[in-house]
Amino acid sequence: MTPHIDPAAVPARTLTTGQKMPVIGMGTFGSDKYTPAQVAAAVDGAIDFGWRMFDCASVYGNEALIGEVLHKKITDGIVRRDELFVTSKVWNDMHGEGDILLSLARSLKDLRLEYVDAFFIHWPFPNYHPPGCSADSRSPDARPYIHEEFMAVWRQMERTSRMGLVRALGVSNMTIPKLKLLLRDCEIKPAVIEMELHPTLQQAELVDYCLEHGLQIIGYSPIGSPSRPERDRTPEDMSDMDMPVIREIAEKHGVHPALVCLKWAAQRGWSPIPFAVQPEKYRANLACVLSDPLTGDEMAAIATCERGCRLVKGHVFLWPGAKDWRDLWDMDGSIVQ
Repeated sequence: MTPHIDPAAVPARTLTTGQKMPVIGMGTFGSDKYTPAQVAAAVDGAIDFGWRMFDCASVYGNEALIGEVLHKKITDGIVRRDELFVTSKVWNDMHGEGDILLSLARSLKDLRLEYVDAFFIHWPFPNYHPPGCSADSRSPDARPYIHEEFMAVWRQMERTSRMGLVRALGVSNMTIPKLKLLLRDCEIKPAVIEMELHPTLQQAELVDYCLEHGLQIIGYSPIGSPSRPERDRTPEDMSDMDMPVIREIAEKHGVHPALVCLKWAAQRGWSPIPFAVQPEKYRANLACVLSDPLTGDEMAAIATCERGCRLVKGHVFLWPGAKDWRDLWDMDGSIVQ
């Protein structure tokens, strides 16, 4: 493995804002298994290796330590601020009037940045759960998606953009019915969207809709999120890296099955954000998108892996009266109330 990758060699996506976003980013959600210090150390090493995109969020609880790393790398001249693409997200408990700017101010202070390259609404409703809760945790104040409330949040997001604190606005964990309403009513359109994407959950209809409407896609859990919290695990879950098709292709290329998933995602047109704290893993994750691409036949074979296997189901966000986690995802094409 090369000791360093030239960041300029990493291809980029062009957003509707004109920004360039790398074809792969590094996730920073340490789940319940890695400490903020471990995640920050991984970011430190990743920058040295050539990573330039980092996906952060206030709820991950590690932005302050990551910010120390970013500040030192910038002040030491290791990387320029304009070479980095750093994102953050507002958590569900900060949807109130004036709270978006407060949340962003905290993230900017923690990350020690004057702006973030993209700022996301983490989930499209204010339903809150405490960190580390179990899968059966429910807030009595949880409620379904209410468009007027969401647009009140979005107006605050637009304000952060006009203030120059955010270069691109984004949404996450959205559905087509919700996106249609947002695009109809917004003044500043989202430029990016985060969604769960991996070979057993390809979300083709949503992907096509987003690309048709100018939303660049960031795919989370790109290798099937093997380190996700226990509350997100159910008996019917499938492992992408154990799919026979993925393993066969990995064997042909002489790589780990995780790298096949990342190559597939990058070649499909979105930016995967794998998480890893081990240097050998995050180095391999970045290097794999720069060489030895999958063939057309291999891409077609991976398309057959679709199983509708959503791993981050969102049980803890359900409201009183909701049937199950499927109500969060508007699976029949209409917003579930």
